[in-house]
This record gives sequence, structure tokens and C-alpha cells, in this order.
Amino acid sequence: MSGRVGVLVMAHGTPAAPAEIAAFYTRIRRGRPPTLEQLEELEGRYAAIGGVSPLAERSRAQVEALRSALDDRAPGRYEVAFGAKHTDPLIEQAAVTLAATGVDRIVGLVLTPHGSSLGSAEYLERARAALSLPVAFVEVPPWFGAPALVALLAERVAQAASGLADRGTPGRLTVIFTAHSLPERVRETGDTYPEQLEESARLVAQAAGLPSWRVAWQSAGRTPEPWLGPDVREVVRRLAASGEADAVVVCPIGFVADHLEVLYDLDVELAGVAAACGMPYARTASLNDDPRFIAVLAEAVVSADRSDP
Repeated sequence: MSGRVGVLVMAHGTPAAPAEIAAFYTRIRRGRPPTLEQLEELEGRYAAIGGVSPLAERSRAQVEALRSALDDRAPGRYEVAFGAKHTDPLIEQAAVTLAATGVDRIVGLVLTPHGSSLGSAEYLERARAALSLPVAFVEVPPWFGAPALVALLAERVAQAASGLADRGTPGRLTVIFTAHSLPERVRETGDTYPEQLEESARLVAQAAGLPSWRVAWQSAGRTPEPWLGPDVREVVRRLAASGEADAVVVCPIGFVADHLEVLYDLDVELAGVAAACGMPYARTASLNDDPRFIAVLAEAVVSADRSDP
């Protein structure tokens, strides 16, 4: 390896203030403004978690921590920048600015452990399209199977289960691993996103020694087409109705930070479903900028860098 390397860290992005929610929603809808009802619903979800999502702050902390970790490993080699899918700085802006610093190539890292044609691939394609020769672009492949990540998530599961036990929850515990749902049509293209989720859940369940676990999906879009299921809310309802479990721990294995899909969809909406079913419920703590998680990201970047001498 020689020369300086850019690292483009990419995440979803989130509005920085309530006044920005309408523009953010319009961008997500590819330029189509939401109806008043849709906007009010989304604003209500943000209000329920404090007005705005902490994702922007969490992403900044992750990028800063990654910058420091990479500099510790190879002082002066890596120039780290951040680009978002839906908020400024956009992926394209960040990629061009990073290339202008004179790096020999750019390593693209999406802050999601699983890969999908409708997920991380869109981020990577946008970054690649914004760049021009002679700057090469190297993609970090899905990193859900990193042993250090598996071990860290297994610990988070054990901690959440222990918390339920401390509350006096008796009986059988089921752990549900979740990720963001995508339209069912991803299966028609040979996309392995569903299989990646199953495999990452299996790895963590095995590491944690879980007697009972399953996979479910969450946060499906509100469109007419079918989305990947089963939905985690229905899974919790079925577990309660069948008596298969006395308590559930949900591990949002497809997410790496606190944001709306975790703090509202799970901590508010799913927690409400569990309470209505009389099902004790706990969620694993988000990874955020935990140093052990940042070490996983740093290793993924360095490995991709080494693969492209």
C-alpha cells in the first residue's frame, strides 16, 4: 500500500430540526411532496422521540471515532469524510470534495452491515458515479460476519436478557433479530439481503448460545407493493397468543445507531404492542460509537484498502 487514501463513510441522514422534516420527506420520496396527513404523521414520530433524531450526532461521532482509529493504525494515510443519502453533505458532494484532496483512491463504507441492491448498493453507486478517473473507488463489502461484531452483538443480547431477568421476568425468552424491510421484489433479482440477515442472526445466536431466536422485519415503507416479512409487530403478537414465549428481546441487527427506526419503531411502537400483549420486552443497546464497534469499521476499511494495492 502506498499514498493517501480517502474513506467515504455513508449513512442515511436525518433532518437537523423539525422545520427540515418536510424537505427531508420530499427528498426521500424522490421529489414528491408528502400529503399533509403523511407529513403530520412523520412529524408526530419525531416529536415522540424528542423532536429530531439523534442520527446526525451519532453519525458524526462514528466518523470522528473512525478517523481517530484509522490514524492510530496508519498515521497520515487516511482522509475520512462523510456523505448522506438524503441530507447535506450529500454522497456526491462528499465524494467530489474528498477526491479533490489529492487521495489516490477512495474506500466507500456504508454504515449498514448487510448489502442490498436497494440499500447499500445505491449509496456506493452514487459515490462511484460522482467520481472520475484517476481516482479509483473501492467498496467495503458487507461486514455482518466480522467476528468482533458478532461477539459484540452477542454481548448486547446477553445484557438485554439479563436486564429482563433483573426485572423478575420468568420463563422462556425468545430473541428476535430485525433489519429494515425492503420490497419483496429484491428476491427477483437474486439479492441476498434476506439470506445475509438470516446468516448474521444465526452467527450472533450461536455466539450467545440462544435456545430460541428468529428473524423479523421492521419499518416497511408505506407503498402498495409487498415488503419483506414477517413484520416484527406481528411476530410479537403471535408469540404472545401462542404462548411460545414469556418474554422477548429484540436485537435490531441491521442498524448501527440510534435513530427513528430504533427509537420510535421499536422503543415506542413495538414496545406498545408488547405491552398490549402482556409480553415483557427489551431491546439491545445500539452500537453508536462504541470503541469496539469502531474497531470493526476500521478493520473493514483497512481490509478493503489492502485488497486494492
